[in-house]
Amino acid sequence: MSLRHAVLGLIVELDGASGYDLMKLFEISLANVWSATQSQLYGELAKLTADGLIEVAAEGPRGRKEYRATAAGREELRRWLVEETPKPAQRDGTLLRVFFLGQLEPEQARAYLRDRAALMEERRDELAGLQEQVTWGEDNLSFYGRLTMEYGRRFFAMRKEWAEWAEAELARRTSPAAAADGNGGDDVGRA
Repeated sequence: MSLRHAVLGLIVELDGASGYDLMKLFEISLANVWSATQSQLYGELAKLTADGLIEVAAEGPRGRKEYRATAAGREELRRWLVEETPKPAQRDGTLLRVFFLGQLEPEQARAYLRDRAALMEERRDELAGLQEQVTWGEDNLSFYGRLTMEYGRRFFAMRKEWAEWAEAELARRTSPAAAADGNGGDDVGRA
């Protein structure tokens, strides 16, 4: 997903919005899926305008501009939704670290996994709190926003459960009984 299409999609859904409005909406909705800084957002608005996908619909005090999608912008959003296949995330810093946890003492590795589980629980709880703060309506943004938020909650719950399972597996592997049976040690992946 690109910031370009996130911004364009919000403008289409809202039928026009200022940069400030978009930034606030990003913070309470899309930040869980795709984050953006203020400078990135305003830079993308300039690019979308230059490319003819959005236009300035109104200007207000202190340089406030309200943008709306052009016909070309609406068509680009439809094309992106229908014709482009999303690429799955290829990088995961947590899993990369897990791959090398054998370089740590078992208790350090278990602590890392416990920390990941706690962080995932914290993020899941943050989403639950955010969900209670949002005034949901029957519009598209509310309906699909709820679907997206539920995905986030389930994702964090799954990652928490996996980290707890992985810690238990490591504890089992490094227990004195496993070492006595010859099933412990740090020779995983070595021939």
